[in-house]
Amino acid sequence: MKIGVIGSMQHTEKMIEARDILISQGHDAFVTTLAMPFIGKTDEEKEAIKIHQKNNLDAIREFWNLMQGSDAVLVMNVDKNGIKNYIGGNTLMEMGFAHVLNQKIFLMNPIPEIPYYNTEIEAMKPVIINGDYSLIK
Repeated sequence: MKIGVIGSMQHTEKMIEARDILISQGHDAFVTTLAMPFIGKTDEEKEAIKIHQKNNLDAIREFWNLMQGSDAVLVMNVDKNGIKNYIGGNTLMEMGFAHVLNQKIFLMNPIPEIPYYNTEIEAMKPVIINGDYSLIK
């Protein structure tokens, strides 16, 4: 299965780890081609990189292009800024892209309690894997 791993760029290292696990299980998994500058950086540095990439490198469209022909996305919705199972605006858009492209949507953790997002996320009918990669099929 061809799977894009998505989530907050604050958690790039976790996204790469998930990609590598999926590859070890025989999947064709990928993260954004813009991920490498985030490795080993502080949260403040990552935020600056993220803003630069969105404004100057068309980061949103870059992942849209990568998603073409994929079967699924795995959302690394881990805690961020005190929000359990965080899903940010950009990740929500990428989930929407996957939904429109008829790709499966897997969530690493349960749907977060973020006002106004819950119904949109539920409507996409994601499969919640709770860290069990064997549920990705």
